[in-house]
Amino acid sequence: MRIHLLAAAASIALLAGGAQAQSQNPNQQYDERPAELNLSHQGWNYEKRVVDIPMRDGVKLHTVILIPKGAKDAPILLTRTPYNAEGMTGGAGSSANLAEVLQHSDGPADVIIKGGYIRVIQDVRGKYGSEGIYMMNPPPHGTKLNPTDTDDSTDTYDTIDWLVKNVPESNKKVGILGISYDGYLSLTATIDPHPALKVAVPMNPMVDGWRGDDWFHNGALRETNMTYIWEQEATKANSNPWFSTVYDDYDYYLRAGSAGAAAAQHNLGQIGFWKKISEHPAYDEFWQQQAMDKILAGHPLKVPMMLVDGQWDQEDIYGAPAVFKALKPKDVNNDMIYMTMGPWYHGQEVREGSSLGNIDWDQDTAKWWRWHVLAPFLSHYLKGTPMDVAPVTVFQSGTNEWQRLQNWPEAKATDPLYLKPDGGLGFDKAAGPVQTADYVSDPAHPVTYRPRPIPPVYAAGSTWHQWLTDDQRFAASRPDVLTFTSEVLTKPVTIAGQPIVHLHASTSGTDSDWVVKLIDVYPDQVPAKPEMGGYEFPIAMDIFRGRYRESLAEAKPITPDKPLEYTFDLPNADHVFLPGHRIMVQVQSSWFPLYDRNPQTFVKNIFFAKPADFKKATQKVTVSGPNASYIDLPVVAK
Repeated sequence: MRIHLLAAAASIALLAGGAQAQSQNPNQQYDERPAELNLSHQGWNYEKRVVDIPMRDGVKLHTVILIPKGAKDAPILLTRTPYNAEGMTGGAGSSANLAEVLQHSDGPADVIIKGGYIRVIQDVRGKYGSEGIYMMNPPPHGTKLNPTDTDDSTDTYDTIDWLVKNVPESNKKVGILGISYDGYLSLTATIDPHPALKVAVPMNPMVDGWRGDDWFHNGALRETNMTYIWEQEATKANSNPWFSTVYDDYDYYLRAGSAGAAAAQHNLGQIGFWKKISEHPAYDEFWQQQAMDKILAGHPLKVPMMLVDGQWDQEDIYGAPAVFKALKPKDVNNDMIYMTMGPWYHGQEVREGSSLGNIDWDQDTAKWWRWHVLAPFLSHYLKGTPMDVAPVTVFQSGTNEWQRLQNWPEAKATDPLYLKPDGGLGFDKAAGPVQTADYVSDPAHPVTYRPRPIPPVYAAGSTWHQWLTDDQRFAASRPDVLTFTSEVLTKPVTIAGQPIVHLHASTSGTDSDWVVKLIDVYPDQVPAKPEMGGYEFPIAMDIFRGRYRESLAEAKPITPDKPLEYTFDLPNADHVFLPGHRIMVQVQSSWFPLYDRNPQTFVKNIFFAKPADFKKATQKVTVSGPNASYIDLPVVAK
C-alpha cells in the first residue's frame, strides 16, 4: 500500500509540471486567514524595521529599528539586551504612536521622543530572536573564560558598523544606553569602540558580581537570584519560569537547607552559569578577570560616559561607582567620565521618582535628572549642542537637594563613629576597659532582610524595589540584632562618600557573616507625617562573609572566640542627618533569605553545607577599649 501511495504522489507532482503539490488538507482553500499577514502602517508616526544583522562569525542578531517619521540626520540610540527586543518595542501589536511603543523599552522615552532619536534595540546572541550560543555576561573573547572569537564588545562593534552603513536617516553618530544587564552591555561597547560610538550611558550596570552586584556581596551569595539564573539560561525566550509551591521565600529557602540543596531540588545543576558560580565561591581569577571596572581600567578612554547609580539600588548598587573610581583618574581633562547618583531603586531614573517606599523627595527626581542632565548630555555628544553638566550630579538626601560636584567622593577625610557600651553611639570613643556586646546567632532562625512574608522578588504584589528603604524597627526588636543609637543631634551631620566598617568581633564558631547598617532615626513625632515618627531609615547597609577577612580570594576558618578585625565598605551615600534626628548602627549575622545562611561552621564551600554544619554561635562585638568597633564616616566639614 505504501509503495502505491508514493507512486501516486509522484504522478501528481509530475502532472503539475513541477508546481507545488496541493495541501494535504483539502479544506485549506477555504481558510479565511491570509497566508502571510501584511500590516497597515497608516497613521503611524514612525517606521519599524526588523533586521537580523550578521556578525563577523556569521551569527545573526535580531534587531528592531524605530525611525521617527521624517527623520533626517538623526542620531541613533542603541540598547542591546537579553530581555526580548520585540517585547521591548511593543511586539507584533505595536502602537501607531512611537511614544507609546517606547514605554516598553525600559529607557528614557520622553528624552528619546523629544530628541528625535532613532531607537535601536537588539537581542544579544543566544536570546530570543538572535542566533548563537548564550553566556551570562560573557568575559572578553579569546581568554580562558571565553575561548570563542566573539563577545559583547565585538558584537556591538559589528552592529554599529552595520547601522551607520544601512540606516540612511542617521547622522552616523551612535550612543548606547541601558539599565542593569543592558547597562553592562553599554560598558562592554567601550572596550574597543567603533568610531561612530560617541557616548555611553550605563545605568545601574552589572559590573562585579562578587563584590557587590547581582550574585554575591562580599562573598555572601544572593540566594534569591537563583530564580533569575534559571529563567535566563534554561530557555532561549525565558519561557520556563522558576516555580515555587511556597508563598514566603523565607520558608522556601529555609526548608531547602543550603543553596546547593535548593539548586538540586530545582535541577539548577544543568545550568552552565550556576555551575560556574558554585565552583567559584571566592573572589578568584574567575571573578577578577571579568569585573568590568578592572577590564575598562586596562583600556584607554575613547568614549565619553555617564555612569548612573541608584543610592538605594536593590540589585546593582556597587557597579557604577566602582567604574567611576577606576576610570576617573584617567580622565585628565575632566571631560570624559561623568556620574549621577540619584535617590532611586534599580532603574527608577527612567520612571517616576518622587518617592521611594515611605521616603518622599519633595520633587520628581527622575524627571529632573532626565531633562537637566541626561538630555543635554546626549544632545551634546550626538548633536553637537552645548551643555552645562557637572562631572558629578548627586542627590543629597535629608536636605533633598541636587548637588553639582567636580568629583566623588566629596568628603576628603573620615570621622570614626564608635559603637559604645549599653547601645551607645558617638564620635568619641568609650573610656574604660574592654567591653563587648553579645548575641546568639542561630541559623535555624535567621534574621530577615525585610518583614515577613517575603514573596519572590518579582512576584505579583512584591515591593522588592523598595526594601532598602524599609523601616528597620522590625530588626531592632530582635535579640540577635545589636542596636547602637546616638544622642539626638543638635546640628547636622553631612556625609558624602563610602562609610567604612571596622568591626572588632569574635565568634564561638569557625565562620560567620557580619551585617552592618547605618540608619537615620527620625524624631519621635513628625507633625506633617505622623506615620514617620521614629522611622528607622537605612542610609547604607551591607554584608561581609567572615571567611574572607584576610583575603577575598581565599577562604580561611575563623579561630573561635578570638577577637578579629573585619573591615569592609558600605555603599556610597550623600546624606544629611538633620538636627532632631539620631544616628543608629545595627549589627547582625544573617540577612535571609536574600543571602544564603552561613553555617557558622567552616566548610570548604558553603553552597554544599550539610544540615549538621549549621550551628548556633555566640557573637561578641567590642564596644570599648583600644579596639572598639567603629564606622569611618565620610563627614563633610561645614
